[in-house]
Amino acid sequence: MSSSFLSSEEYDERAHQLYNEGNYDGALATLREGLALYPTAVELHVGVGYARLARDEYAWARKSFEEALTLDPDHEDGLAGLGETMLRFGQPELAKKLFARVRALGYDDDIELMQQIGRALFRDDEFEDALEFFEVAVRQAPDSAEAVALVGYTQHRLGRDADAVETLRRALTVDDAFAEARIYLGNLLYDRGDYEAALYQLDRTQPDDHWDELGIWRLLELRKAHLQLADGDPSFEPWEARLAELAPAVDPTDELLNELETRFNEQDAREAKDQLELFGTLLNQLTGERTAQDTHRVICSDGRGFDGSWDEIVEQMRDASPSSAGRTVQEYMESEARRGFALTGLLIPAVDAESFLRGSADAGLLRIVH
Repeated sequence: MSSSFLSSEEYDERAHQLYNEGNYDGALATLREGLALYPTAVELHVGVGYARLARDEYAWARKSFEEALTLDPDHEDGLAGLGETMLRFGQPELAKKLFARVRALGYDDDIELMQQIGRALFRDDEFEDALEFFEVAVRQAPDSAEAVALVGYTQHRLGRDADAVETLRRALTVDDAFAEARIYLGNLLYDRGDYEAALYQLDRTQPDDHWDELGIWRLLELRKAHLQLADGDPSFEPWEARLAELAPAVDPTDELLNELETRFNEQDAREAKDQLELFGTLLNQLTGERTAQDTHRVICSDGRGFDGSWDEIVEQMRDASPSSAGRTVQEYMESEARRGFALTGLLIPAVDAESFLRGSADAGLLRIVH
């Protein structure tokens, strides 16, 4: 049945529904159909801009937002959308001017728009500016747990952890069932070394509340340490099932390519070893022979072994830990030291690699062979 009789508002509503369902292609097709009938409909141009933005088509998004603002220079959603696009183009100052224009037009009471702008700035690491918009939203809606929590998340990213803890607790006072804020608070308390408080927060969540593995791993560790639960405890089953759901599926093609890459790397390593043996005497004269005391071997509790200098071993351990992707070696040692304390109650130094490994061995978390 033809839909040519629809008004521009109805096209916009249909596109919004498709957009909210994640069907950006369908939303874009609907908006184009509407624009063919209503080429001066500002809302449809703005909708095309957001659909393009969602598809990472930034140049096209910019064009659509600019067309909308040509028709209505003070359209708040068009200004916000163009500002977000400018952030993607690496022009934060221009983006901030557009966002400031939205506030100057008197849209502070549009909570969703304030949060949208704040999130765009937050994603671009413009945390001070993001906080300003989130605080505006809270002033307008102090009973919104989401608005309060956004302030807490941003305070954390600004290094104001004490403020963040207080703010997130206030968000949970507003809505005790707000799982996202509770998980964030639990992880923040864990990072601060307040393990009992972290356990209290994480233990009040459900497996389906979690959309990444970190909070679940920490909850299991804390339960073992503080509730004296052993591996295989029946209470762990739903959490382990959720971990399995969150684990990324291995693509067969990627798996094959990884296997081939490993084989080639092993072949290259063998060839390199042959070359080193062939020219070993010369290398020893040039660089000095590495003594046996310079090389160590460490066996972890899961049976994995690592060889090399103290620094090399810690770096290898960091690289082998899925939850430590993107962390520096220092951040990895500090995180593992906190985890070790939660499990054993023993303080593990993290000032350097050797102290960290020897402290971990003293806590029974690994074994130093030599």
